[in-house]
Amino acid sequence: MLKKVLPLLLLCSLSAAAKPALTVYTYDSFSSEWGPGPAIKKAFEADCGCELRYVALPDGVALLNRLRMEGKNSRADVVLGLDNNLLDAAEKTGLFAASGVDTRSVTVPGGWSNRTFVPYDYGWFAFVYDKTKLQNPPKSLKELVEGSQPLKIIYEDPRTSTPGLGLLLWMQKVYGDSAPAAWQKLAQKTVTVTKGWSEAYGLFLKGEADMVLSYTTSPAYHLIAEKKTQYAAADFSEGHYLQVEVAGQLKTSKQPQLAQKFLQFMLAQPFQQTIPQGNWMYPAVSGKLPAGFDTLTLPKTTLQYSSQDVASHRSQWISEWQRAVSR
Repeated sequence: MLKKVLPLLLLCSLSAAAKPALTVYTYDSFSSEWGPGPAIKKAFEADCGCELRYVALPDGVALLNRLRMEGKNSRADVVLGLDNNLLDAAEKTGLFAASGVDTRSVTVPGGWSNRTFVPYDYGWFAFVYDKTKLQNPPKSLKELVEGSQPLKIIYEDPRTSTPGLGLLLWMQKVYGDSAPAAWQKLAQKTVTVTKGWSEAYGLFLKGEADMVLSYTTSPAYHLIAEKKTQYAAADFSEGHYLQVEVAGQLKTSKQPQLAQKFLQFMLAQPFQQTIPQGNWMYPAVSGKLPAGFDTLTLPKTTLQYSSQDVASHRSQWISEWQRAVSR
């Protein structure tokens, strides 16, 4: 009997060992147990006969920084969590392959034509607050920055975080050459600047600030998952800055076919349906949204730079921000 069982066990062991693995670099709130990552992993593994492995970093800009450091030695097959503001910088690394994915089904604002990266969700940056604690929120970015109300603000670092970079670009859109002076004013209301979104939002929920940089869709989590109605995103008259989150395949991937299969899977229903109540963003492919999304702030004006403009000016604007907030 033992002679019959041992070969069977060996066969099972070899089969398990032979299962290919796809390594996806992403940000921690995506791969966490309360993010969309686990459900996506389960759905993709059921279809691919492979193992999906996440490597989590604090935020999207940190993903690009990690890739630049690792270069062609990166273990990643796919990087998920870059955004529209980083496309040009990411492509200039020379590390990404053309996606080969048909993106005609994508319905993000402004459309999609990039052939390297595939979008999976989108949203607008916003400052979120608790209506029971802040009855008169600012109605514009300028009022937030310049108003006399003694607000306590938390936002993310533009050097490591895509929301932080989004605020940098938002401030630049509204203030232009006067942005450094505006940053100095905002610094007087700033409690802290965090490396990533999770830390910032966690501090806000603990009562450390009146407002936190997040998304217009963030209140949906509290409304749907927690049945709490007191959280809202302030609607700013100048408009809100758009974020489109994307993924791309590395040229050095050891599993190029699996990587492309994953990029294609991102636009399929099993992936897209996890986004509204997993990543709490709008799916890149239109579909029925959960009840509660119809109550969210919908910006009247969308603000956005081209990724080329961001790449050309990002270092300069970050340096101006650093000098302004350190004074």
